[in-house]
Amino acid sequence: MLKVTNSTNPNMAQEIDTDLVQSGEGTSLLPRMTFEEFLTWSDEHTFAEWVDGEVILMSPVSTRHQDLASFLAAALRLFVEANDRGRILTAPFLMKLSTRPSGREPDVQFIGIGRLANLTNNYLEGPADLVIEIVSPESRTRDRKDKYFEYEKAGVPEYWLIDPLRQTANFYSLNREGRYESIELDEGVFRSPVLTGLWLKVDWLWQETLPTLMFVLKEWGLV
Repeated sequence: MLKVTNSTNPNMAQEIDTDLVQSGEGTSLLPRMTFEEFLTWSDEHTFAEWVDGEVILMSPVSTRHQDLASFLAAALRLFVEANDRGRILTAPFLMKLSTRPSGREPDVQFIGIGRLANLTNNYLEGPADLVIEIVSPESRTRDRKDKYFEYEKAGVPEYWLIDPLRQTANFYSLNREGRYESIELDEGVFRSPVLTGLWLKVDWLWQETLPTLMFVLKEWGLV
């Protein structure tokens, strides 16, 4: 049971059985709340997203999900810092989009220097330059449909979808019409349009033991 304040009556707290309240995207907390109320209700340990008034709780992730997210975040952070390109942030840091509206928690997001002014203490106002989602069985529809179209409409320039269970990696880039196009691999190697100079061997992601950061940095010529 979780206690949530009703936005229409701040003095009335309701206990919600989160096993019973469902939305189209997953488990939802009721009553509905504004984004500002969501920020007040949540804290840095809360893994939840805000979608047009609904709070969507995120399910616990697998060790593989966590390993991949940590690996990609650490590798990208070192690349970004070495090239003075901006910042890398990880869940549960929020990206607030006005198109639906929503407050999403990408597994990894890159904010380029040109968008750093949009960073607040609790969330990024507007789209990141690059968003990575690690797909889990519970999040497959949300990541491949809901977030895909939200990120496209909001103008997230580059979107990675990494599915460790199916061992598939999809990379998308916005075209001139503002639509996502699939980025083709070059003999199994992905090259980022947003982070120019960054490349990734997709097979690294499916290794039982992920590459060490030192190995990746040597491959990239940073050490």
